Amino acid sequence: MFSDMETIAEGKVMNLTVFGCAIECAGAAPQRTTLRVRLILPDQAQSLPVEEAEVRWVQGNRMGLQFHKVERAADFRLHGFVWDRMIERLRTITQE
Repeated sequence: MFSDMETIAEGKVMNLTVFGCAIECAGAAPQRTTLRVRLILPDQAQSLPVEEAEVRWVQGNRMGLQFHKVERAADFRLHGFVWDRMIERLRTITQE
């Protein structure tokens, strides 16, 4: 989910990193828009808040966000989530 001063919307997160992500959505925000974001991560009960993210690019129904402000506890959760997925992917690759 993401919002600015005028809009609340939701989309599908793609390419999540600790620095940002891409979101596929019906109505992408214009480039350079500042958004508040709530990430719903699998296997986690609470959403992960990103206090400030900037729209860096828009291509059709996709937009790329760069995270600027993430609360410390949320940042730890984000780093842990991304790290765990990297380890899972590495295990998958080495078993193939």
